[in-house]
Amino acid sequence: MQKNNFDSSELDKEFFKAFEKISKLKEAVAPDIMLKFYAYYKQANFGNNFSYNSRSDVRNAFKFNAWMQLRGMSATQAKKEYIKLAKDF
Repeated sequence: MQKNNFDSSELDKEFFKAFEKISKLKEAVAPDIMLKFYAYYKQANFGNNFSYNSRSDVRNAFKFNAWMQLRGMSATQAKKEYIKLAKDF
């Protein structure tokens, strides 16, 4: 099997492990990288079902914008991108 070729259950396991790894980081991660993690996570779990409260703060606006940039990306691809990004940590 080629690297990054996952069946869905294997991909879900790898995604969950990557999410746990990033969630437990003690060191600070650059804000632009954290936005990528956020956007990939949201796209993987919610797809293009965007919701945003226009009364939210600037930080939430940046998060929403990062997610919107992934419009049309499949959940599978978003999970793969999250896993790939997490390997650097």
